[in-house]
Amino acid sequence: MAITDDLRKTFSDPTPLYFAAGTADLALQQARKVPGLVEQLRAEAPARIEAVRNTDPKAVQEKAAARVKETQETLQTKVTELFGALDADLKKVDLKKIGETAQDFALRGVGVAAEYAVKARETYEKVAEHGEHAVRTWRGEAAETIEDLAVAVEPDPAPKPEPVAVEDEPAEAPVAGNPAKKAPARKPAAKKSTPSAT
Repeated sequence: MAITDDLRKTFSDPTPLYFAAGTADLALQQARKVPGLVEQLRAEAPARIEAVRNTDPKAVQEKAAARVKETQETLQTKVTELFGALDADLKKVDLKKIGETAQDFALRGVGVAAEYAVKARETYEKVAEHGEHAVRTWRGEAAETIEDLAVAVEPDPAPKPEPVAVEDEPAEAPVAGNPAKKAPARKPAAKKSTPSAT
């Protein structure tokens, strides 16, 4: 029975649907920004094309070669430093310390994974909440559209006659606490008889 209850709970939970609706709404909001970006690119494109046309290919090639040479020199220096440091560290290796360091890294990794899981859950809930608001908005807009259609299709109903007030005669004395009930009639008290001793 627990599996059935879990399945019911899973399938009756609307959060994944709200998450999907929220994702779709956020995607739609981003898609609405695309025409503005396209217009901006169209406006900037002629200037960028002109700048590329005016660039000297030999100057670009010289700059690239200088950057590559600088990067190679920096990389060679760093590799030399790294191997020198490793050589010095290998002479001082302590296996116990390496084990502790590995364990520390593993624990940090678990902590980081847990932190990312919490952040992912929070993001999921925020998007689901956004989706819930989007669905409510969509439903509200649909209801307003239906009301507008109903008003356009149906003419105003005929005015209803106003009810006429009639005064009633006062009823019998009401029972305290409930004015709708009448007071019950009293019955005569029953006489007690004493048994005769024989």
